[in-house]
Amino acid sequence: MAASPPPSYILTFTAVDRVGIVAAASGFLAERDGFILDSQQYADIESGRFFMRVAFSPAGERFPADLGALRRDFAPVAERLGLDWTIGDGSAPMKVMIAVSKGSHCLNDLLHRWSTGGLPIDVTAVVSNHDACRALAEWHGVPYHHLPVTAETRAAQEAEIAALFERTGSELLVLARYMQVLSPALIASLGGRCINIHHSFLPSFKGANPYHRAHALGVKLIGATSHYVTPDLDEGPIIEQAVERIDHRASVGDMIRIGRDTEAQVLARAVAWAAERRILLNGRKTVVFR
Repeated sequence: MAASPPPSYILTFTAVDRVGIVAAASGFLAERDGFILDSQQYADIESGRFFMRVAFSPAGERFPADLGALRRDFAPVAERLGLDWTIGDGSAPMKVMIAVSKGSHCLNDLLHRWSTGGLPIDVTAVVSNHDACRALAEWHGVPYHHLPVTAETRAAQEAEIAALFERTGSELLVLARYMQVLSPALIASLGGRCINIHHSFLPSFKGANPYHRAHALGVKLIGATSHYVTPDLDEGPIIEQAVERIDHRASVGDMIRIGRDTEAQVLARAVAWAAERRILLNGRKTVVFR
């Protein structure tokens, strides 16, 4: 039987830029027999902020006994340097809850990648305001929660979503074509733990039938954008984007098919990077350590 891989951890942080931050982080690990597996950093000259992600594993007897001890040891270093930081278990998949409406293309892609080991996540549940995707979720063995919503029941329905998110220990809510606008209260309760996907025609062609209207105007690029959800509709910090070129021969059906494929790929990359703790917020933008 093959030996289990050694445990690994991921340190991420941001701070006001200053001399000695990298030395402090790497020195901390060296003093505790921490072996650095991957290290990336970025200094934003315009904002004066520094960003860093370090993946590491134990390599000696001086390494702290567990994650809690590791965090306690690092806290004084973080306080001295003014770091906004996290240390997570790099061996544990991120617990992700997925919200969807009727369109199944992004949900199907995420569940397939997850079930075949292509995404470092653990899907805790699928929630939907429709029952259309139940068979797909349950075929993958994922609990499906049908939570219909109207203007009158929105507050209660969102309270159920928030409660389910907490009860399942979820760390990220993915809106996989969930065609509802979340309330500012729910967004605030998620605290930067929610990402969305949409076509990249925005801000043009808002609302229904965007591909039909894009086709009527001869659009030549189809794209998708994944971003963090904020109270500013579809204007949160962008995580990933992609485009596909088309020409005059593309029908509305062609455009929809290409758009769905692009959305699924972009969302999968965003979810993977979030799960691997590669995304750091930088004001209204993101730093993505790919």
